[in-house]
Amino acid sequence: MDAALYLIPVTLGETSVDKVLPSYNHDVVVEIKHFIVENIRSARRFLKAVDKSIAIDTLTFYELNEHTDLTQIGNYLEPLEKKGLPMGVISEAGCPAVADPGAQVVEIAQKKNLRVVPLVGPSSMIMAVMASGFNGQSFAFNGYLPVKPGERTSKIHQLEARAWKENQTQLFIEAPYRNLKMFETLVSSCRKDTRLCIAAGITCAEEFIKTKTIAEWKKSAPPEINKVPAIFLIYRS
Repeated sequence: MDAALYLIPVTLGETSVDKVLPSYNHDVVVEIKHFIVENIRSARRFLKAVDKSIAIDTLTFYELNEHTDLTQIGNYLEPLEKKGLPMGVISEAGCPAVADPGAQVVEIAQKKNLRVVPLVGPSSMIMAVMASGFNGQSFAFNGYLPVKPGERTSKIHQLEARAWKENQTQLFIEAPYRNLKMFETLVSSCRKDTRLCIAAGITCAEEFIKTKTIAEWKKSAPPEINKVPAIFLIYRS
């Protein structure tokens, strides 16, 4: 197999691997012995879901998350850089290096002129844009919004203004246990004719994707999205 840093998407929840990942990904994964992962435990579980015959104890894992000493991550690439061995990057959910600490090791790989190969897999952000009915040619992912109520409301107003003025879809996320609070803030803060799409549990059994104006959301019962990973999108009417 070609020596490269393979970016390996994972499922977005308890969805079957066969449902969302192509068979080619399996063929790549089973050949790799060195993985850079956000969480070793979940990475092991994912690899076993890909192929039960994978001998987990023969693999080497390098953890990369918010607790990692970033001065050391360049060393993670030594098997690829010095020995020509293929390596994989695995995130907690979805695509590595997109709103994910894996981006830092990919940046180093590019600077070292190492080959980087992104594999096909589910991206909640892209799939949310696809299903929203909003502008798919100009959109921006804004990550987490501020937690403090005043700062969060101010940021929402800023993003809403961009959606209307620049004709640009605005995406953001929230910790799943605060989803309903985010929903309440959006409904109380945005213009009544601004459109809000909530895309939760994408590809999973609890999938919920719905677009309404703020005025329409106010007339509806709150969506059942508590503790379900969700993308929030706002756009002009």
